[in-house]
Amino acid sequence: MRPAIELIDVSKIYRRYSGKQFATLKSALLQRSLVRELRPSETFPALTEVSFSVPRGSTFAVIGRNGSGKSTALKLVAGITKPTSGTVRVDGRVSALIELGAGFHPEISGRENVFINGIMLGLTKRQIHDRFDQIVDFAELREFIDAPVKTYSSGMYMRLGFAVAIHVDPDVLLVDEVLAVGDEGFTHKCLDKFAEFRRRGKTVLLVTHSLGLVETLCDEAVWLDGGRVQGQGDPKRVVGAYLTAVEQGEEELMAATTAKAVEEAEQPAPGAEPAPESTPNMFLAAEGRWGSREVEITEVSLLNGEGEASFVFHTGEPLKVHLKVNAHHVTDDFAFGIGLFNAEGVCCYGTNTYVEEMMPDRLSGQAEVTFAVNNLDLVEGTYKLDVAVHKRDGFPYDYHRLLYTFRVKSRTRDVGIYRPPHQWTFSPTVRFKVAGKPDGHQPS
Repeated sequence: MRPAIELIDVSKIYRRYSGKQFATLKSALLQRSLVRELRPSETFPALTEVSFSVPRGSTFAVIGRNGSGKSTALKLVAGITKPTSGTVRVDGRVSALIELGAGFHPEISGRENVFINGIMLGLTKRQIHDRFDQIVDFAELREFIDAPVKTYSSGMYMRLGFAVAIHVDPDVLLVDEVLAVGDEGFTHKCLDKFAEFRRRGKTVLLVTHSLGLVETLCDEAVWLDGGRVQGQGDPKRVVGAYLTAVEQGEEELMAATTAKAVEEAEQPAPGAEPAPESTPNMFLAAEGRWGSREVEITEVSLLNGEGEASFVFHTGEPLKVHLKVNAHHVTDDFAFGIGLFNAEGVCCYGTNTYVEEMMPDRLSGQAEVTFAVNNLDLVEGTYKLDVAVHKRDGFPYDYHRLLYTFRVKSRTRDVGIYRPPHQWTFSPTVRFKVAGKPDGHQPS
């Protein structure tokens, strides 16, 4: 069966804005400045040799970072723009909800815009009249339908645009991330409509950052990055590969952030306030490094469950903070400390060996210290570490304040800081739906 949508070796090149624009098309043509004549530095490839096909009757997702080419691909399918090279084929009536408010005239009423949009999407005036009440009721805009569209909120724009798009009864529905501005109730109505489209054999091409939605709703997915296809096929597999790449990028960002913080702490800017030798309330101290260095922390590593250095961890996984220290003189007065803070500076946990009743005896020369957490029960977010070695009375030998940044990832969207191990139990009269299944189930 012929696919509903097919892209074959599609490339789309845009001209970079340089401030030197042509006044007329004639002047551009006379100076031979069409895209194919421009130097590479004057162009931007939004898509490069992209190929994928969407089977008829499937729900298909396009995922990727911002700027990866997702919306460009959708506009090519919608016919809003043409490819620089390659072929785009679409079979059937297309309805597109790509940009918030696209096709709406702000000065006229919602009622008039419904008719204009419907006609633009291929309906007759009578067909729009017959479906008008359904459109308005779905959009939940009955009392505002005669108000100028310019008075609508972004959510009202989206509801009306989506309502018109789906009531055109298209063979192919194109939806960009505009659903993100809707409230939860309306989003559920949209998802129910997607399910109805699937039952009726319609084709949906969806651009979204909601990876959970991709895994539960879509039959296939394609991942774009830098305008090129990085993966296509089973949604769970494609989403997994995409998340792995995102985490690698975050690893690089966290590593660079930490390296910069450590370097700046080692070489403070000219005119900066000297670091405190002691601070009554360490929660109020600024980021930096200070201490007598009689005992010096020479290396700090964050290790994952495999013992590899990392800056990205998952909720519930192990974490080890590994310190290398050098005691320049033998001492019997020392304590090692750890402080864990979230991005807002809220202390999640802090401890040291003296607090935990480990009485110091002797420290000399090179040494290693490991602070191990078997289960990192933190919610998703960015966190920072204090590490320190100091005397029992708090006098710092070497204090590293908020210099080490790491990120915790989780597919569960809970809130707060700490995620305690827990379970839910319910009586038999309480049931929940499993995503993608009509019957209920009892959580264990």
